Amino acid sequence: MHSALAHPAACENCSTPLQGDFCHECGQSAHSPVRSFGHAVEEVFESFWHLDGRIFRTLHQLLLPGRLAAAYLAGHRTRYIPPIRLFVILSVLTFFVARLAVHVDAGALVSQTPRPPEVPGAFRDATTNDEVQQVRRALLAPLQQSREAMPESLRAPIDSAIAKVDRQAAKRERELKEHPPVASAPKPAATKPFTVQDMATQKSDPVDISFLPGFANRWLTGQAEIIRKNLPRISERPQLLVNAFFGSVPSALFVLVPLFAVLLKVFYLGSGRLYLEHLVVALYSHAFLCVALLGILLLSMLGGQMATVPGAGVVIGLLITALLLWMPLYLWLMQRRVYAQSRLVTTLKFVALGWLYFTVVTTATVILAIASLARV
Repeated sequence: MHSALAHPAACENCSTPLQGDFCHECGQSAHSPVRSFGHAVEEVFESFWHLDGRIFRTLHQLLLPGRLAAAYLAGHRTRYIPPIRLFVILSVLTFFVARLAVHVDAGALVSQTPRPPEVPGAFRDATTNDEVQQVRRALLAPLQQSREAMPESLRAPIDSAIAKVDRQAAKRERELKEHPPVASAPKPAATKPFTVQDMATQKSDPVDISFLPGFANRWLTGQAEIIRKNLPRISERPQLLVNAFFGSVPSALFVLVPLFAVLLKVFYLGSGRLYLEHLVVALYSHAFLCVALLGILLLSMLGGQMATVPGAGVVIGLLITALLLWMPLYLWLMQRRVYAQSRLVTTLKFVALGWLYFTVVTTATVILAIASLARV
């Protein structure tokens, strides 16, 4: 407890005489954050993170399927962090780590190299040895680049593909030697490969989807135009797209979580629970998914650091697989514990609910990816 000298004699909010560190009339703290830097910092963490013993107790209960949601709905709330605060903290933390963990090298998302022609047709169309060698070089260039980037033990399939291209080239050269082609009209000059930079300078057609209203088509047309202009920059720095996508996910979840609660309300109409109670279940469900995803991201980062340790990759891979399998099982157990229905009924509702929500999440992911392309 702080001494009486640490705060004024009366509450600064309602002027009630103080008898301790908090006003018994309005509940305001007697310590002013604008007079003490220490109290200011403490208030920031107190209001948002509230890092006391409840965080560890809450996380421990969260890892047990349905335990935390059932306790909170039963009225045992003071021991745990409120669901909305827990969800906000975990979602922001998870997707912040995702931005650090997921890296995409330049050229991995949008290739600026023209795709090599198919092997049989390419050599069949060649009418001179020079053309055969040009096709051969076009086909071998990406294969040789891939071969150099791969470890020695994984080069066998690439070597086989290179040998196949060489055999095709030699076969076509023998055919040309035995049966020279009849002279024909000269071929038109080869066109310049179409690159991402060309896409940026080419005017895009207006979007016209028949079942969408005019304003939606106009919005999509504007987004397509922005994306077209952004493609060269994204091709050079694809990490911008990754960062934009993961930065947008927490905001999207604030729409998806209430929607999931609506689905729970529909599927459990006879449960007698209010919408806000279903929202609590939805918040704790997504909070757990954030914890599981955070674990997968951290394991992936650890795997990258321990790539040279024998057996580490196998162990980390098994742990990630176990987490992926545990996620749907956890949600099924949570649904059964909270709503207390039979295994069969819970399974049927879980499958139907999961299919609907997966469709919604997939659609939202596509929309979010398109929006991220326009945001970078």
